Amino acid sequence: VSPIGKKHGVPFELSSCHLATIGGYVTVGHVPPADIARLLKERPKALGLTVPGMPLGSPGMETPDGRKEPYNTLLLLAGGKTRIFARHQ
Repeated sequence: VSPIGKKHGVPFELSSCHLATIGGYVTVGHVPPADIARLLKERPKALGLTVPGMPLGSPGMETPDGRKEPYNTLLLLAGGKTRIFARHQ
């Protein structure tokens, strides 16, 4: 995945085993579908979204007992910069 991430401007430290492109953006990691829908609606000037790591409770990381940990979806900007796009509790 690293060569594909690099092609889309994703720094190694924000990379993940999951990467997709949609609507001219890249999504990396366990990004919630609602965040992707918001990204496509708002169309910010950015490379895409990333959820670093594998936080419990994120899509695909649900647990049988429902445990969750807070995490942020980050808006990936040019040059590897980020800002918080959404907070998840």
